[in-house]
Amino acid sequence: MSVAESLSAEISRALGRPFRAVAMREAGGGCIHRTLVLEGDGGRWFVKLNSGETLPMFEAERDGLAALAEARAFRVPQPLCCGLIGGQAYLVLEHLDLAPVAGRADAIACGRALAALHRTTGARYGWRRANFIGATPQANTEHDNWARFFAEARLRPQLARAAAHGPTLRKKGESLAEKLPAFFLDCRPPASLLHGDLWHGNAAMCGGLPTVFDPAVYHGDREADLAMTELFGGFPEAFYAAYREAWPLADGYESRKTLYNLYHVLNHLNLFGAGYLRQAERMIDRLLAELRG
Repeated sequence: MSVAESLSAEISRALGRPFRAVAMREAGGGCIHRTLVLEGDGGRWFVKLNSGETLPMFEAERDGLAALAEARAFRVPQPLCCGLIGGQAYLVLEHLDLAPVAGRADAIACGRALAALHRTTGARYGWRRANFIGATPQANTEHDNWARFFAEARLRPQLARAAAHGPTLRKKGESLAEKLPAFFLDCRPPASLLHGDLWHGNAAMCGGLPTVFDPAVYHGDREADLAMTELFGGFPEAFYAAYREAWPLADGYESRKTLYNLYHVLNHLNLFGAGYLRQAERMIDRLLAELRG
């Protein structure tokens, strides 16, 4: 069978009624997976395809989207099914007609939605399963201590992967990881449900509703999501004002923002190469200098 025929069969089984693709086109825009749009008499579906060993990525994405949907703060594409066809992994999602976050009203709606998402909390930091940040495995072993979780499940795995970039980064990074409790002396952040990979490319509007996708969910400090929105820009000031109005930030956010974004910069270093090395080193140096006073 062709890819379209195989996917049609899987979609039919998931729907419990016949679906036959009459058109299939490349969607584009993905840097990890092949993306398709399938159209047929039973609707339109967004499909991700990759080699068979990437099925755990799709299963994690499916579960993350389900967790976000349950929080009822953002609209998310509903996952229909995932599995293997002809040795390829696939994930079928509801197709959404997306529009950019444009204008003050959209920004305010997104800021309020993010605050509402973060009001959904867990008992511990982490999540019930491991997942992925981009193509990188992301451990979510649960902890009662946020600083310990961030050191053990976030910084240290990325520092270990970055060993090929020389001993200096790892040595300084380990020094920082040992000192993480100093950033949280006056606060124990709630274990908020986080999107986990909230750059502007993973947020949009759909039918006037704030919408997110491609998550890397876990329970953690809500500031980690906000920090990433600032790392690559793209969110207007009205977004942040609306968030802070709904849920003000604690003192010390600027320092913690650098700490949380270090995780993503290290991940980019490991995924895309040495172009991110100096940025990571500067961030670690800045954080260590702050601790020295």
